[in-house]
Amino acid sequence: MLRLLYLISVFATAALSPLRAEDWPRWRGKRGDGSWNAPRIAEQWPDDGLPVVWKRPIGGGYAGVTVADGLVYTLDRQTEPEEAERVLCFRADTGEQVFTDVYPAKYDDERHGKLDYRNGPRAAPTIHNGYVYALGAMGELRCLEAKSGRLVWRKHLIDDLGGKLSMWGYSGSPFVYKDTVIVQPGGPDGKHVTALALADGSVRWSCLDDPAGYATPVLTRHNDRPLLILWTPTHIRGVDPDEGQPLWAIPYEVTYGVSIADPIVFEDLVFVSGYWEGSKAIRLGDSRRDATLAWEDRRWLRGLMSQPLQRGGVAYMLDKGYGLSGFDLRTGEKKWDDAHQLTPRGRNPQASLVWLGDSDRCLALNSDGDLVLTRLTPEGPTELARANIIDPTWAHPAYAGDSVYARSDTQLVRVRLPLLNE
Repeated sequence: MLRLLYLISVFATAALSPLRAEDWPRWRGKRGDGSWNAPRIAEQWPDDGLPVVWKRPIGGGYAGVTVADGLVYTLDRQTEPEEAERVLCFRADTGEQVFTDVYPAKYDDERHGKLDYRNGPRAAPTIHNGYVYALGAMGELRCLEAKSGRLVWRKHLIDDLGGKLSMWGYSGSPFVYKDTVIVQPGGPDGKHVTALALADGSVRWSCLDDPAGYATPVLTRHNDRPLLILWTPTHIRGVDPDEGQPLWAIPYEVTYGVSIADPIVFEDLVFVSGYWEGSKAIRLGDSRRDATLAWEDRRWLRGLMSQPLQRGGVAYMLDKGYGLSGFDLRTGEKKWDDAHQLTPRGRNPQASLVWLGDSDRCLALNSDGDLVLTRLTPEGPTELARANIIDPTWAHPAYAGDSVYARSDTQLVRVRLPLLNE
């Protein structure tokens, strides 16, 4: 009976037009902060799982999924008949494949280097004004027409932009700012970060000498001016995104170069966290060039891959040693942890965390492929519902309309979320 009532609710809600839920056009959603303005999601889920609308076979990769204007995008890797990466596009409603953009990509290359964790591409494609900006693990950056897949221009972060491959490949998603797309080739001679013209890929500016990391840049405002924040394997940095001018730097030498999770910003604080060296909070000062270390913690707050969230000065992060943890962003004081209830500890625990609008509810896709609805508050977490929707995965899902779009090394799926009638 519960299943029948649930299906009736699903179809009734699907008939509403339109669903008040936004697309997911880039890494971490429309605002890049891991929030989704969602329809009303029910807290009671059927015992026999959520309905799969469609599934399609794909190749390996960690690249997240993006959704815009009724189309779904991701990247994968093929090894036969030759090594190649692909930009894939499907219809969101039916799963029909719209286009496939294929290009050679050897993961053991004399010129570019050898890649560890060879599943496939890492970076979620970015959709902007009718174009797709997709970055492969070995440095191939492609601008495609979003509806047709026609190649508009391409650049290689090593061959064309002077970059140097990191151990686990290029992972930061292309970041669109005004009329430029910003990427991080990495390497000396001012080649760490580069802004390219959206129209033709020509270089607008380039700066810094840091090696390539894995985090996507974050844009904020400081003193009423735009500020681009970068976390590299050697520094936390602030850059003027209009002029490519370095503004400030806080040293942070990261073991194995694993600067992975994007910085998060709250008021005048910038927060980053890694496993070996722990967490640091940077306080932005009165001047655009003024930044100092506010606090650090190497014992209780050590994240790795999972992107932290924050709400009202309280942050929530997947700590490798203790599981999902809540802490005060202003002081670093830890409030609680869930002892690995959200996702198994394992060698590299992972869960993709997304706020549901302005509420205290979060959707998390863990490394087992379980989608978990949970409430996060300063007092602790409360799990509300859970369902397995895909094979084990580290890739970030996308949310759009009434559905979640998730991928593993073998498939891409659309799963309908349980909605309340309005």
